[in-house]
Order: sequence, then structure tokens, then C-alpha cells
Amino acid sequence: MRRLHSSHTPGRSEVRASSSTLPTELVQLSSQLKDTRAGRVYANTVFSPGSSGCHVSSIMSAQVAIEKFSFPISCTTRLSLQDEVTPKGCVQVRALELRDFQENPNISKPKPVAVIGALVRDDDHAPGSPKPRNGGDMAAAQVLVRAQAPQSTVLSRQSVESEDQRPVAKRQLSLESAARTITVVKKSTVRKEAEEQRQLKPKAQLGQKAAAGKRRRRKDLFTNSEVFHRVDSHVIRAGAELREKRVYDVKTIVQTITQGARNELEKLRAIWVWLCHNIEYDVSGYLGRSEKLNSLEEVIAAGRGVCCGYSNLCTEMCREVGIECQEVAGHSKGVGYRHGQSLKNVKSDHLWNAVLLGGQWFLLDACWGAGRVDMDRECFVKRFDDFYFLTDPEEFIDSHFPDEEKWQLLDTPFLLEEFERRVFKTSAFFTMGLRLIQPQHFHIVTDDGEANMSIGFSRPATFTYEITQHQDLLHCGASEQKESINPSFGLLTVSHRSMKLQLLPPASGTYDVKVFARPETATTPLIWVCSFTVECPKPRAMMEIPQNPFLSWGLQPGAGSLGIASSSQGGESAEVEEGVFKLVLKTSRPLMALCELVHPELETVVAKRCLATQIQPDVLTCHVLCPLRGFYRLSVFVRDYEKTDVKFQNAANFLLHCKGKTAGVDELFPSNLGSACGPGTRTSEVGLSKFSHTTAVVSTVQGKCNITFHNQRELELHTVLGREESEAAAIPLSRYLFCTYTDSKVTVSVSFPGAGVYRLGLYARLTAGEDFNPMCDFILRNSCVHPGPPFPCVYSAWRKGCVLFEPRVGLLEPLSWILFRVRVPGAQRVSVMGQTRTDLKMNRSRIWEGEVFTGNSPQQLKLATSSGDSSDMDVLMTFDIKELERGGGSQKAGEDHMDRC
Repeated sequence: MRRLHSSHTPGRSEVRASSSTLPTELVQLSSQLKDTRAGRVYANTVFSPGSSGCHVSSIMSAQVAIEKFSFPISCTTRLSLQDEVTPKGCVQVRALELRDFQENPNISKPKPVAVIGALVRDDDHAPGSPKPRNGGDMAAAQVLVRAQAPQSTVLSRQSVESEDQRPVAKRQLSLESAARTITVVKKSTVRKEAEEQRQLKPKAQLGQKAAAGKRRRRKDLFTNSEVFHRVDSHVIRAGAELREKRVYDVKTIVQTITQGARNELEKLRAIWVWLCHNIEYDVSGYLGRSEKLNSLEEVIAAGRGVCCGYSNLCTEMCREVGIECQEVAGHSKGVGYRHGQSLKNVKSDHLWNAVLLGGQWFLLDACWGAGRVDMDRECFVKRFDDFYFLTDPEEFIDSHFPDEEKWQLLDTPFLLEEFERRVFKTSAFFTMGLRLIQPQHFHIVTDDGEANMSIGFSRPATFTYEITQHQDLLHCGASEQKESINPSFGLLTVSHRSMKLQLLPPASGTYDVKVFARPETATTPLIWVCSFTVECPKPRAMMEIPQNPFLSWGLQPGAGSLGIASSSQGGESAEVEEGVFKLVLKTSRPLMALCELVHPELETVVAKRCLATQIQPDVLTCHVLCPLRGFYRLSVFVRDYEKTDVKFQNAANFLLHCKGKTAGVDELFPSNLGSACGPGTRTSEVGLSKFSHTTAVVSTVQGKCNITFHNQRELELHTVLGREESEAAAIPLSRYLFCTYTDSKVTVSVSFPGAGVYRLGLYARLTAGEDFNPMCDFILRNSCVHPGPPFPCVYSAWRKGCVLFEPRVGLLEPLSWILFRVRVPGAQRVSVMGQTRTDLKMNRSRIWEGEVFTGNSPQQLKLATSSGDSSDMDVLMTFDIKELERGGGSQKAGEDHMDRC
């Protein structure tokens, strides 16, 4: 016997038996039943098993008998895994072996073959001719053929459809012909059993899935919805044309929209897209303000319907194209659903569909795919949602619970109680690739006034949340988050692969929490992705958290693209010790940065004095002072260093908590600090390097300090010392600053007139004739309460190479001998001039030195020099003399001066 060939189509297994013959008795029978209608069989012939002959209950065409029984019978069978018994209403008879067949003398002894079935139709029954017995149903009979194959070949119960007659050349007798068993089935019985098989198919397919292993998912059918672009465009265009022409016939619509579809998947897609774009949810009917539309024509004509309108239309349209489709009833977390409500013993309120594709059931919901209901405005918002087309069961179960467990299509079905407790997730949750870490149930009870939730993600995303007083309905409020943010009652932090939300309700009660998200690179509004309910028996006593208009705490999801590589502070709240906080951000490229500090009770002017930013090529450092207790928001904005025309963008936001010691008003930074404090990118660019102090803040307890660096490009420099003062000082602050420039090294010496915080500004002239440009600011903290002496007043003749060794103070004692030691390159004469003129002498080290008497006059001493033969002298600096004190000490100093003279 030739091998049985099988060909597969979605939802159907076919077996083709070919090259078979019939026993001689049947050939003889056919000759007795000749009829002039060649090629047709009129009715049902029943053979009684066990009889020696055949009882003929109707007339059969002799020609058909020859075609059907003396040539190979080709039949198509549908396999069923559930039943292996002979169909009801079938009568079998065992045919005798064929001993000889004169038309083909080459046939060898046949092997046993059983006829499982062939569908015989009377398509050409003449009008007015006698009808076969049992009416119209008997005009077609189904013959089942079962091949007695080896034991390894097992065929279960099969329903059969006839196929066209094959060419004569192909209808040759098989060399392996055998005896056959012929079963004739009434057409009505066939229909009845086909209906039974459709009811059994869900279980059968689930059994097949378990046997075959892993079930196919949506992504196995198509990679993304872009593959349907051609189909979708055609359907949307054709749907609009049909509506304009007022075509409401289901068959015509289906034929039009599926035109050009190449397979069952594209046909189903066309039907689903048409439903989503042409039928709106009947909100008025749902609310009982108008009569619900029931018939398909009414739904199509009105363009609106409730869930059953969508599901009924989907089922009927699929029937038109031969796709097996079932309506599935159950509960959904849609319009009218209340978080936490019990669905036990509650009648189901929703209908959706399941379709059979490739032998496997898939789920879809055109009602949810068409848009959403806005219960606040009591209207339908059209929004095509592709997620509900062939949704994976593991994701569908979060919002749809079928009455029949089998339609969950899950290996481990859910209980209704679990469905009720699960967190509600919108389609955006799944399309964005989000993953719920905690909690698994929607209702959370706070612990010490705090509730936590966390969501993982595979692709960078931006998040925010909304917390409101509890409302009964789940679908209340907008599904998109506006940019305006309500006062914050929690901390939302985003790390590399997860988002964490720490909620701190302000008072006892129950709250609704909506989480919104969007892809990091998107500019569209954030979309609702999931919801929780938070019950707070007792709130935590805490201060107000400042608003955060930048959605999340910690580094923003896009910080990496802005150039921020890492942060010394995470997204959690940072405890501020002693009122001082330091933030360090590692950067992947040079950046400019601006910082903002916000406290509910802190004035903007004072807040500016709480920040100092140091900008280096690979690090951004922000020094923060907290003058008040409570929570602060520290926001960082950056842009590329060289792109001066680009706007600053928010890169990070940190929550600081100061609950201990605070910074005093006299400890705040000077108000006129520049944007760059301490050595950094700007100083490196102009060639200022090797700073002795690399940080922006320098502290001293000695009342003085020296800052050194190298000026490789020999820029003209200028320094400024300043502080916050309520009144003018007797001696200007410029006298407490002294600069020495030798070779490439610059030394800036500072003497502090008192304790406090000072600003040291460093400027450089990059091009001759231009203004001085700011290089950086140092913040100098002096904790020494004793005032330091001022330096001499320096003039422009004090140039590179000049060094003052003694005296280093600019206020000299009266009637005193003072040793002067100074180096002045290129000088021919150096003198100190007061009441008298004293010329200094150059020693072997090329240092000019000599003792000078200050006298008792309040006039200044001038250190001057001349070069070459010129008698003109340039003043290098001046020294002040203290006022003469009355007493013996001053008189004795004058006598000593007279003796030395």
C-alpha cells in the first residue's frame, strides 16, 4: 500500500488515500445501478454488515460507481484527538478481496484497506426529479475510509470533505489494493458531529499544546505590527469608502477589507483593524441612556456598540473567511470596574474573542483595541491599541478573566481571587517592556507611614506618579500625565534597570496611585502604566518634601546621554551632616553645570549663597550648605562645555535631609561667586596649572594662606578678595592680598582681617588690550579670630620676578628700625623713602637689603627703584606707619635712632 500523504492547513489535518481499488462485488453492483446521469450519485446507499450481498435503498449512477469504486478514491479527512470511535449513524460492511480486475491485469494481490470516507454530493440534481430519501440532507453522503495501515499508524475519528475528481491519468489502480470497509454517514449527522467537534476543540488544542511543548507567542506570528502596514492601510481606506457608500452588509464588508490578504493571519488582522476603526464604544447605551444596539446591521450602521457588538461582529466576520472564532465571556478590569471588588457570584460583564490559527488558540479584544472610555466626561476616546490583537495569555489575564478556565490558555490557570488582587496594568506597561518587581497585589498597607513599589525595565524610560484620594472607579482621571506636578508625597528614583517609588502619605486614609511612564527618548506625554491602592493607618511625622518638577530623584534616565557617567549620591534621600553636603558627578566629557537648591522656606537670594560648583574636565562637584532643617531639592543642569548656544538640561535631582546642625548665616558662601569655583576646565584651557589647592573650598585656622600655581602662557593676572560686609572696613580688603610672580610660578598670599568666609577671584587677560576674564573663584574659610596684618600697597611697577622677603606686612611700627630685603630684576638702584631716603645695597644673592628707620611721622614709606641712568624712580609699593603711642617706649626708640645716626 502506498504511504498516506498528509497536508496541513490551520486548524485542520488532512489525510489523502490514493491508488485504491474495490472488490469485484462492488463493480457488479455498480453495473446493476446504471443511470443516464453520468458522474453523479443520487443518494444514500446503506450496506448491512455481515450480509452476503448488498441491499440497495436508493439509485446510484453506474458511471459514478465506476468513477468512485473502480478508480482510486481520494478523500480529505479532518483529524480529532478526542474520539477514536466510529461516528454515529454509520453502518459498515466488509468488502471482499478483489481477485481479478480485467482493466488492469498488472495489479498484484491487494492488501487490506478500509474506506474511511468520501463526500458524495448531488450538485446536478435536476429540478423536479424525485428527491432522495430523507430529504435534502440525503443529497450528500459522507463515506469514511480507514486504511488498515501498520500498527504505528493510528487514525482517530475523522470528518471528511470531498475533493474534485482527479485526472484519469492520475486515477490509476494501486498495486497494493485491498479490501475496504465502506461507511456512509447522513449529512445531518455530519453537521451534528462537526458542531460537537468545534465545542471540543479548546480542550483538544490544549492537549495538543501540552504534547507539543512550548506554545507559540504573538512574536512567533509576527515580529511587529509594521508587517501589517499594507493590510492596515487598505482596511482603513476601504472602511471609510464603505461607510461613505452606506454599505452595512457583513459579507460585502469582509470581502472588501480582506481583498489582497495572503493568509488567515492577514485576514484576521483586516477584520480586527476594521472593527477598531469603524465601531465606537456605546457609552450612552452602557450608561442606560439609550437603547443598546443588538443586530449586526444596526451596530455597523450606527458605528457603535458595546462589547458584545464587537465580539459578535468579529465572530461573524471570521466565519465569512473560514477562520474559527469563539466568543469568550468573562470579567474585565475595564469601565465600571472597582479596585478590590469581589467578582464571586457576579455575572460576567464582558465579551472578547478567541481564534484558531495554525492549530492553536489566540486571544483578541477589538473593544479594548478601539479606544477607552473617559468616565469623567462620559465619552469614548478613540485610540487604536494594537496590544489587544493576539495578546499573549500571560499578559491578557491581568485584565481579562474568562468564565471558562480553559480560555485562560495558561499552563497554570488563575483563580478568580488572584485575578481580583493583581495589580492593574495597562497595555503601555507591556509594550514598554516593564516588569513589576513589587508588590504583586494592588492593595498596599503602609509600614511606619511608608509604602514601596518597584518596576523593572529593559529599555531606558522616564517615570512619574500621581497620588490622589481614593475613588471607587479604576478608570477615572486622564490616562496621560500632564507636566504639572502636585505637591510631592513620595520619592521616585530611577536607577539603571529599575524604578523605585517610596510613598509617604500626608495623612491617614486610602489613596489611589497611578504610575506613568514613557520611553526615555520620547517627547510625548507620559502614559498610565499601572495602578495601586495605598492604605495609610498612621502617617509618618515628617516635614514637607519640596516639589520635583523633573519627575524622578537621583540621576535622570537621560543623564548618560547628557554626559553624566555616575554620581556619589543615589536616588534615596541623603542625610546632611553639620549642615554641609558635597555632591560629586563623574562625567564622560567636559560639561558646564548649574545647580539649584530649593527648600519650602528658603528665599531664592539666600539659596544662591548655599551653592558652589566646581567644573573639571571629568568631574562636576557641588558644595551645598543647608541653613534650615528639613528637606531640600538639589537639581543639576548641564550642557556640553563648548556648546554655548545649547540650553542647559536637567540631569539629576537629589533629596537632601538636614535634621541636625545647620549652617549659620555668616557661614554661607559669598553672594557674588562665579559659575566655576576652584581649578577646573577653564583654568586648564588658558594654561594655569599645578594648583597647590585643587578644591574650591580652602579652610585655614592660622589667619593666612598661600595659593600657588603655574602660569605657563605668562598671562597678565589679576586677583580680587571679597567678603559679605555690612559696612566699609578701615583698611580695604585689597591690602590683605599679595601676589608674587617668579619664572612661571605664581603665589597668591592672603592675610585675613578676621574670621569668616572670603572669595578669592582669579582673572586673566587672554589678549592684550582686552578685559580680564574670570578664571575661577576660591572660597576661603578662616576660623582664626585674631586679625592678620595687611600687605603693602602694590603698584604696577611690581612685575614678574620681583620678590619681597622683608617686611611682609604693610603696617609698620613707628620709631623702629625695619630690615628691608627685596629682589628687583634689572634694577640699578633701590631705595626706601620716608622722612629721609635710605638706599638699599645688593648682596651676592642679588637681593637688595638695608635697615630703615620708620620715624614718628604718620607718612608712608615708599619702596622705589630705577633702572639705567635715569634718575626717575618708580614706586613698587608703600608701607603705612602706625600712629605714635605716647609713653617711654617710643622715646627710647627715638634715642636709639639718634645714636645710630
